This record gives sequence, C-alpha cells and structure tokens, in this order.
Amino acid sequence: MTTTSAPAAPPQYPDKIDGAVLKIAGVVVLGAIMSILDITVVNVALPTFQVEFGTPGEPLPYSTVAWTVTAYTLALATVIPLTGWAADRFGTKRLYMVALLLFTLGSALCAMATSIGMLIGFRTLQGLGGGMLMPLGMTIMTRAAGPARMGRLMAILGVPMLLGPIFGPILGGWLIENYSWHWIFLINVPIGAVALVYALKVLASDRPQPSESFDWIGMALMSPGLALFLYGISSIPGEGTFFSPKVLIPGTIGLLMVIGFVFWSFRPVHPLLDLRLFRNRNLTVSIITMFLFAAAFFGGLLLVPTYFQQVRGETALQAGWLMAVQGFGAMITMPIAGALMDKLPVGRIVPFGLVLIIGGMYALTTLTATTPYTFILPVLFIMGLGMGATMMPLMTSALKTLKSHDVARGSTLLNITQQIASSIGVAVMSVVLTTGLKDDPLLKASQAFNEASAGVTDPERLGAIAAQFPQVAELLARGQQALMQAVHEAMAAAFSTTFWVAAVLLTLTLVPAFFLPRKHEESHLLDDADADDVAPAVVLH
Repeated sequence: MTTTSAPAAPPQYPDKIDGAVLKIAGVVVLGAIMSILDITVVNVALPTFQVEFGTPGEPLPYSTVAWTVTAYTLALATVIPLTGWAADRFGTKRLYMVALLLFTLGSALCAMATSIGMLIGFRTLQGLGGGMLMPLGMTIMTRAAGPARMGRLMAILGVPMLLGPIFGPILGGWLIENYSWHWIFLINVPIGAVALVYALKVLASDRPQPSESFDWIGMALMSPGLALFLYGISSIPGEGTFFSPKVLIPGTIGLLMVIGFVFWSFRPVHPLLDLRLFRNRNLTVSIITMFLFAAAFFGGLLLVPTYFQQVRGETALQAGWLMAVQGFGAMITMPIAGALMDKLPVGRIVPFGLVLIIGGMYALTTLTATTPYTFILPVLFIMGLGMGATMMPLMTSALKTLKSHDVARGSTLLNITQQIASSIGVAVMSVVLTTGLKDDPLLKASQAFNEASAGVTDPERLGAIAAQFPQVAELLARGQQALMQAVHEAMAAAFSTTFWVAAVLLTLTLVPAFFLPRKHEESHLLDDADADDVAPAVVLH
C-alpha cells in the first residue's frame, strides 16, 4: 500500500473488551464450542464404537476406531490453510455460515453411519466444516478487537477449550448411556441451526477481495500424504509387522509426498504453508514445542476414558464425569495465563505448565486395575492446570514477534502443527496400546478361550477347553473373578506402557521450551500497519 504523505498512525482500539466485541465473541464461541466439544464427546464413545461396529464377541481394534478422531483432526489440518484464501475470495461472514452448515450436515450424516468406514468418512466431512469455524472466528474477532488486547482476547476464546474438556465427556457419556451413540452427533443439528441464525444477524457483511492464488499443488501433496502415512502407521497392529505391504506401501508413499511438499513449499510466492517463517526464532521454538506437546498430551489423554471403561468397568457417563476434573484444572489456569501473557514472557509461563503435565503423565504410568481414584483424579486435575498454562501462551508468544503481514501465515503454521501433531499422537498411541493388548499372552489366551467356549454350557466340555490354555485354566481354578482380575491387570499394563511413551515425549518437550524467550519482547504486529489496514488476522484452533 502506498501513501502520499507521512505514514498515518496505526488504527486505535479501546483498551477494554467492549460490548460490540462481546457480541461477535458470542458467535465465535458458539461455533468453537460445536467444533471442540465434538472432539471430547467422541473420546468417550470409542469403546462403544468398538462394540457397535464390530462383530459379536469380536470388537474392533482400538487403532481402527481411533481413526474417527484422527480423520477429524486431519480434516481440520487440511482446511485451515484453505480458510484464509477462501475468506478473501468469498467473505468471512459467508464462509463462516458455510462452515456451520457443513459441520451440521456432517454431524447428521455421522449419526446415520452404519459402518466404521462410513463414520470415519463422515467425520472427515464434519472436520472440514469444523476446521474453518475457529480460524474464521479468530479473523473476525481480531479485526474487531485489535492486537493490543490479544492476551485477553485469547482468554475469551479459551472458553470453548475450557467447556470442551469439562462438559464434552459428560455430555457424550450421558447421551450414550440414556439414548444411543447417534445422539452425540445429532445434538449438533439444533445447535448448528441456532448458530446459523445468530451469525446471520450479528456478523457484519464484508466485501471479498481476492488477494492471492492458492497453492493447490501443496494441498495435493500434504493432505493425502499425511493421511497415507498415518494409515500405514495405524495398520501395524493388524498386520503384526512394519514390513507388511499394507503398512509399508501407504506409509512410504505418504512420507515421500510430505517430503515433496516440504521442497515444493519454497517455490510458490504464496505457499500452502510458509516454511520461510522458520527464520523467526520464536516461531520456530514455539512450533517445535507445540508439536511435541500436542502429540504426547492429546495422544495420551485420549486413552484415559477408554481405561476407565475397559479396565475399571465404568459406564460412558461415569467416565465422562471422571474426565471433567481435567477441564476444571484448565479452567483455573487458562484465563490466568492469558492475562499474564500481556505482562510476562512466555519462557516464564510455559515451563511451569509443562512440568505439571509431565509429572501427571509419569503418574499415569503407574496405573493398575485397582489404582484408587483418589490418586487418579488429582493427577488429571494437575494435568489440566498444566494444559491451561501451556497452549495459549505458546501460540500468543509466537505471533507477537511477527509483523502484521506475517501473522495470518504464522498462525496457520502453528495451528496446522497442532492438528497434525494431534493426529500423529492419536495414531501412534493407539498403535502402541493395540499392540500391547494384542501381544499380551494372557489376553490372547483369554480371547481364544472365550471364542472356543462360546455357547458351551457343559461343565466337562468347558473344562476340556480351558485345559488347552493352561494360564486360563489355572486362574479359572480360583474362580471366574480371578481370571477377570488378571485380565484387567494385563490390560492396565498395556495402558501403562502407552503412558510411558507419552511421558517420554513430553519430557523431550522441555528441550525446545528451554529456548523460549525469558525476557519481555515488544510486539511487532503493527510495525508494517498503516491507518487503512485492519488488525492482522489470527488463526486459532
């Protein structure tokens, strides 16, 4: 942009969050609640999916149903870089309403799925709509509020992240227990309708002004590449070896496509992901920290509701109530961290949160089939405290040192990193858990015994079948309860091993976190802005 006189002063914004911004925030928070709530609602439903979509007596592997989460987060990662280009081309209000409609339609289709493949496909469609809701909402809100209030803005937009972990598992468990799993998706339909009407009335119309071309080649390389790579990884438990064609072929092709994307991204003027931004030290350190944190934390935490249901025998609703304590922990620290970000450097906030999370994850490695809830619940609460002090400060710090024209690309890079890391974490942790459950001698023998004795009522015949499995026969001699207790302990050991993997990854997060800025750094958001510019758009999910 050119001027004929001295540069005008940057646009001025009120110091406080005013009523106009709060009205817009209502629209954004409602859309974000739909998207984020749906992730946590589905988490408690994974054991239900294993049974509902499996065959009688043979539930689906955990690594298979975990794709209902992985497909959703991959779709989020796919659509985030498309959102900025589409908003310029079609307008933020119009595109936001399309995203609401797409998410609501995807939810309705998920409820009608009759196979796990259909559910995964419709979850992808749902994710494409959900992935646009937060980036577009952040763009709208940042333009209205201005960069000077970014810390407090992040605190407001942290509301869905607080409500999701608290009410998502409870709502999901209640719907599954009292109605059916279909309602965890159907409930989005009326909420989506209300959000559409609210957005139509509150959001101001804007004039789309296409500004840059879209990197379709980058999109064609990154999204299918990641999906193929993760599909290969998730196939390892079922195939039993890394060298199976079902693992090796898609995994290798996907990895090569991702590598090709990295090389390609330096060629276009407007790449899908601007990897040139890695020249910014703060952004680079924040992204590395975010990647390790998201992969380990979200991948590991996804297993906790399944532990409650499969090892401890809790219902989906009870597991939801137990998981809510983690959300309460985040509710305490997230607004505090948001306020502190306007005063303290991130290097003095994030390590505190990471230490809490790491300590909590190591505590989960000690879980058995009888670990007291008086131990587990405080651990989840502490991990929630850590999460609230980690995510928002990491993102805010990275963006504050970017100039106005780099913020949208930098926030896109941050958020795609988070979604990709979450997808990889879920896939890897589900593979570790499934492999542990599949390879345990007692669990294998117990499953084989159950299959062989199905429908058999004659005690002598049952004894003969049990004799084929000495370990099972020995436990049965002490009673059915002894066998069940041993099976649950073996299952708990598989969960414990998986939490060890997550804990080690989280520990590695401390290495890049050590290089986060520990001194106050001035914001550069308005360095290249003039009076005619709007506040830079921040993309967050």
